[in-house]
This record gives sequence, structure tokens and C-alpha cells, in this order.
Amino acid sequence: MGEDPLRRLDDPQYPSLTMSQAAELLSVQPAFLRSLDSSGVLHPQRSPGGHRRYSREQLTLAARIRELIDDGHPLASAGAIVQLQDQLADAQADLADARADSDRLRTSLDRLRSDLPPSVQGRVGFPAGPMPSAGGPF
Repeated sequence: MGEDPLRRLDDPQYPSLTMSQAAELLSVQPAFLRSLDSSGVLHPQRSPGGHRRYSREQLTLAARIRELIDDGHPLASAGAIVQLQDQLADAQADLADARADSDRLRTSLDRLRSDLPPSVQGRVGFPAGPMPSAGGPF
């Protein structure tokens, strides 16, 4: 039997909402969503008939932009702020991953070094003892 077509609705990127549904969920006018599209901040998919279709992920983005606009930021600034926030979150996630990798490598290196005979430990180019932690302010 084929895959359940309703499973697509679980995908946050699936464009399941019409403009009027999206506007109602966000408590905005459809013109606001059209302005996000025409300014290039949000790119809804189109139905075969050419109507805009929005995903949950796009609604989250539109809500973030709306909040910044309500705080007094112009649309272009709000779009730039959201983009920078997303880039910062990605960089922080990459840093956390790199730190975890570093910690795993440090543990492996310490384990390998402890297996060496004491007479060899000082000659392999690393100081004796465990490696210092790579922790930092971030």
C-alpha cells in the first residue's frame, strides 16, 4: 500500500496553507504576506493555478518579521535581522558541534597516550598528561 498522503502535513516545509489561511493564522492582512513575497523576504510556493501556498516554516518566518515590524523596524531591516539571527544560530550550532568533536578527540588522545609506556610518552611530541579543555566564553 502507498504512503499516507496526510503525512506531508507533518513536514514543516510542505506548502499546505492558502494565503487567506496563512493571514488568518498570523492575524495579518493578505497584503502583508504579498509584501513579504514582493520584497523577496519570503518565497511562497505557487499552486498550479498560480496562488500562493505557505508552509509552517514560512509562517514562522513571517511571524518573526511581523514582530520586528511591530517593534518599529522597516521591512528590509526586519528581513536582515531575521537572516542574521538565523546565521548566528547556525554558527552557534556549528561551534557546539566542533567543541563536541574536539572533546571526543581529546578523550581519545588522552586514552591513547595513557596506553603508551611512560618511557615513550614524553617523546611523541605532546606534553605528558591530559590535554587542556577547549572550553571558552561561547
